[in-house]
Amino acid sequence: MQMLCSAGFIFLIVLWGIIAPSNMASVFTTLLASLTRNFGWFYLWVVLGLVLFAAYVAFSRYGQLRLGGEDEEPEFSMSSWFAMLFAAGMGIGLVFWGVAEPVSHYVTAPPGITAGTPEAANAAMRYVFFHWGIHPWAVYSVVALAIAFFQYRRGGNSLISTVTDSLPWRPVRAMSGLFNGLAVVATAFGVAASLGVGALQINSGLNAVFGLEIGPASQVAIILVTAAMFIGSAVSGVDKGIQFLSNLNIRVAALLALAVFLIGPTVAIIDTLTNTLGSYASEFVRMSLRSTPFRDSSWVANWTIFYWAWWIAWSPFVGLFIARVSRGRTIREFIVGTVLAPSLAAFVWFSIFGGTALHMEIWQHVPLSEAVKADVATALFAMFDAMPFGNIMSVVATLLVVVFFVTSGDSAVLVLGMMSRNGDPNPPTRTKLIWGALIAGIAISLLLAGGIDAVQTATILFALPFALVIVLMVIALWRALREEWLAEARREREIRRKMREMASR
Repeated sequence: MQMLCSAGFIFLIVLWGIIAPSNMASVFTTLLASLTRNFGWFYLWVVLGLVLFAAYVAFSRYGQLRLGGEDEEPEFSMSSWFAMLFAAGMGIGLVFWGVAEPVSHYVTAPPGITAGTPEAANAAMRYVFFHWGIHPWAVYSVVALAIAFFQYRRGGNSLISTVTDSLPWRPVRAMSGLFNGLAVVATAFGVAASLGVGALQINSGLNAVFGLEIGPASQVAIILVTAAMFIGSAVSGVDKGIQFLSNLNIRVAALLALAVFLIGPTVAIIDTLTNTLGSYASEFVRMSLRSTPFRDSSWVANWTIFYWAWWIAWSPFVGLFIARVSRGRTIREFIVGTVLAPSLAAFVWFSIFGGTALHMEIWQHVPLSEAVKADVATALFAMFDAMPFGNIMSVVATLLVVVFFVTSGDSAVLVLGMMSRNGDPNPPTRTKLIWGALIAGIAISLLLAGGIDAVQTATILFALPFALVIVLMVIALWRALREEWLAEARREREIRRKMREMASR
């Protein structure tokens, strides 16, 4: 019943976007501005709290607990596991914003920094690390850990409510359906918005390489073709389609990054990574809690608060998927693998693409800032145009976006299927087909209605109530970890007592 309500709600929002896209955009934009202005502090504290909680659990006595039986081996190899969680977590975003965001921060600098200066370039890279590094992955990791722990250690379903139902408070348990419904809505809209953004960049890439016209007709065709691909991948299962495409994805991404690293300003890229890691570490706490109460500036709200809300909104989808592929790993291994490893990969990626873009903008006077202002989807291809072998790299980048598009889509189909089948880790083919067609339809209808920006905003709006759900999940996980540790300690004491009795006979 709760899933029918979620589907009905999604349908009404899509209908609103088709009938009155301007009205929907206006309402959602007003709501978003109000939320970021009045609750920005809450997002900052919640996300920093998740970072600290993940670090504590990873290196505490609870880190040795295994997500499954004590002797259970992981289902997937380390490389396949990392490839799948990375592709599902933020694949399209890295390609889309790898050039565009550093250049955007350079020309529209954070408060207190003059745009277009060396200080602005340093701050641009530091904030890119901040927005795509440890903080978002900590959000994903804690949500995924809570789901995985209750599923594999307690025998529960892979649902948000499985975690919150362990709390002893009756009002919380009474809202289980609401929590699961929020997760479905946030996932469906978040993925649909991501598919719309991915279609825009694929269209830009095909235009740069083959001259394909940029427009709704091309973008709808792209969504239809890639939707068929990700539905086919999802139907084939995690251990076939999703694992294969994720491994392909990570190899193509590494190949493209290596090409830019070698062809581009190699020494400047290494210097950028080194310098930015240092400033990121030294400014970590300040950036984590930065607000602007005494400045008339919306920069923090437009970037940091927006990102924090976006990661929270995406956490049920990414968290459920990461939990699905992480059985058999220890908690310490899980957190290191889902926070530190992808963060380092993101740092390297942005150092290569963002560092190259800023170097070309500042020293070679390539007008990448103009490309970003005109259309952020074209920024990456504008950079390639100014480099040797640019056409080849544009082809590879377009292929990468397509594969990231497919891996995000098939992961979402799997997760939505799981949620709509009461946590079944292997939902039937019919369920996957329905959800695949639905999210493709949402993306197409909103794209045609000009509502992609509005649906992105709508996704962010669901982050505030879900942030409260995450707080409840952290409390439930903390209680469960303590109980599990005490139970294991009692078992060990009992074993030692029996051994002493046998030795004394």
